[in-house]
Amino acid sequence: MGFSKEEKTRRILRGFKTVFFLITMVISFLVFSAPVFFVIADTLLPTALLSASIPPSSSSLLKTLCSHFSNYDFRYSLIDIPLISIIRSAVIICVYSFCDGPKLSRGPYLGITMICSVSSLIFVSLKASFAFNSSKEGSAMEAALFICSLGFAIAHMIVAYRTSCRERRKLLVYKIDIEA
Repeated sequence: MGFSKEEKTRRILRGFKTVFFLITMVISFLVFSAPVFFVIADTLLPTALLSASIPPSSSSLLKTLCSHFSNYDFRYSLIDIPLISIIRSAVIICVYSFCDGPKLSRGPYLGITMICSVSSLIFVSLKASFAFNSSKEGSAMEAALFICSLGFAIAHMIVAYRTSCRERRKLLVYKIDIEA
């Protein structure tokens, strides 16, 4: 009950077409939901890096957070890096969820994303210059926290610009008046 050579080639070709279609659909899904994925990643990754850089202790998470806030020093404390990422992500996702086609093309989404990202870039850059110029030696986890925050700020700007361009192209294709 073997298959003929022609039938095997047809099945293999159909399998390749199916795999290509699935890969294309996954990539399309990731591209169109990039703002949401970056917000989720920007919220979770810096928080995970901070929790990995904090030495384990017997006290609870709430006590540890309270001690970080009570002993806050701009040069040494790293608790504000994940907070900046969470606030930036919350603002960006709120604006993204309230916007639709014309507002995504030239509206508040691109502007507010740029403002949030640039301001967090400035803050994290200043914090990094103070943190790594002090006498305290920074660990690789702390450097990864700074790089992660800077990378996500830049990624938010790129995703917002690409989303804005995509929405403008859609409006031009459908001949919708942007100013209306």
